[in-house]
Amino acid sequence: MEFMHKLAEGCMPFLYFLESIRNPVLDAFFALITHLGEETFFLVIAILFFWCIDKREGYFILITGLVGTVVNQIAKLFFRIPRPWVLDPNFDIIESARAEATGYSFPSGHTQNIAGTYGAIAAYKPSRTKTIVCTTIIVLVAFSRMYLGVHTPLDVVVSLLFALALILLLRPLFATEDSFKRSMPFVVIGSVVLSLLFLAYVLLISGDASLDPHNYQSGLKNACTLLGCTAGLVLVHFIDSKFIGFKTEARWYAQVIKLVLGLGGVLIIKSGLSAPLIALFGNEFVARSVRYFLIVAFAGAVWPLTFKWFSTFRIGFMERFSLWVAEKWSKLFKKNTA
Repeated sequence: MEFMHKLAEGCMPFLYFLESIRNPVLDAFFALITHLGEETFFLVIAILFFWCIDKREGYFILITGLVGTVVNQIAKLFFRIPRPWVLDPNFDIIESARAEATGYSFPSGHTQNIAGTYGAIAAYKPSRTKTIVCTTIIVLVAFSRMYLGVHTPLDVVVSLLFALALILLLRPLFATEDSFKRSMPFVVIGSVVLSLLFLAYVLLISGDASLDPHNYQSGLKNACTLLGCTAGLVLVHFIDSKFIGFKTEARWYAQVIKLVLGLGGVLIIKSGLSAPLIALFGNEFVARSVRYFLIVAFAGAVWPLTFKWFSTFRIGFMERFSLWVAEKWSKLFKKNTA
């Protein structure tokens, strides 16, 4: 671990260089871009694909994100590399990024999230355009973590490499419908086991005096979150494969309504149930596990019960509008190719 600390300290000159080129425009741009790597954005993207685009791809994004986060959090607590401003008290960060920079520094959680999410999107039915767009987003978010001063190049590069390795490892399991059906029971059970091992590790090191209390609390919070999510995933896969078997197809405006209303339900559980569950269980961390279990259960086993109705949902004036747009687009395309 001492070697890793030395590597992190050796990255500080590059962060000082980035600090020297900061300006208000770039500060605002990268402070905005970096939010793409946060938990909420990952949740929205995974749900969008799961509900509206391709269920199998949604599972691929979700599993890649969850497994990647578990391993990322284990590495944080094992190596315990401080944030750049702790490594060097003279180094200044962009203050707006401090609130989300929780836990130890190595490896970068935001980079792991964005690389896992958009790497999975790019790897699933790849195309040149999709690969370029996804790669651009990944690079911008990864760079933003260093520009803002909350991660070193070591944190970012290792997260990128691990996300790539994880995508290459999991991609064959989701390549076809047959491989997906065969592998998913093992994948979801494996995710729960990995989450349980992570929680056990966190509880095992609780008495270690060398642990920073704030960073330990962050690790415990993430362990409970991940256990709730992976346990919910087991329930979702069982109910969907045995009873629901939902389809994602619907008219575009029905998809929008389905997504907005469903995300509203997720938000109510995520934010509205926090205090009641803490009051019910008397423990913040147990309540957090239950809350994230309910989020995943709602997203994968409750809201999909409405999808059959959404697939037949019609709005007269939206149908006419869609036909009008299709006709105009067809005429414009013929004109430009004539």
